Amino acid sequence: MALELVIAGFSQKSTIPRSHTCEGADLSPAIEWKGAPENTQSFTLIVDDPDAPGRTWNHWLLYDISPSVHSLEPGCKPGMTGVSGTNDFGKLGYNGPCPPRSHGSHRYFFKLYALDVPSLKLSAGARRAQLDKAMWGHVLAEAQFVGRYERK
Repeated sequence: MALELVIAGFSQKSTIPRSHTCEGADLSPAIEWKGAPENTQSFTLIVDDPDAPGRTWNHWLLYDISPSVHSLEPGCKPGMTGVSGTNDFGKLGYNGPCPPRSHGSHRYFFKLYALDVPSLKLSAGARRAQLDKAMWGHVLAEAQFVGRYERK
């Protein structure tokens, strides 16, 4: 079985509900996964927007998630599970879709990685480049789920 990621409240490539965006409560959605390789020792979750002006914008970096965890509750905050990195809003934890107005619909990639190490040995607050470097060579499997959002 391949690693599979499911986000509650919206389907693959559909509109992300307002409650998960900067125009709503800005709460992370409920997330579940299954099909991790047998030798998975931790998970990493990255949420980013490749359609942001200028560069890919990181909305959530969460790493060192225990291999016994297979879901995240809606509204997951730093310290609830795993270790939170610093997103491109300069904050720990989740910040939802917030594309510039009249910039069209953006895609938001929720990417889950199964890793062969129990810890990436990064402190809380690591940035995306540090996370990518620490994960290099340790990814056993990857799953992604895409949602869309456009500010009116």
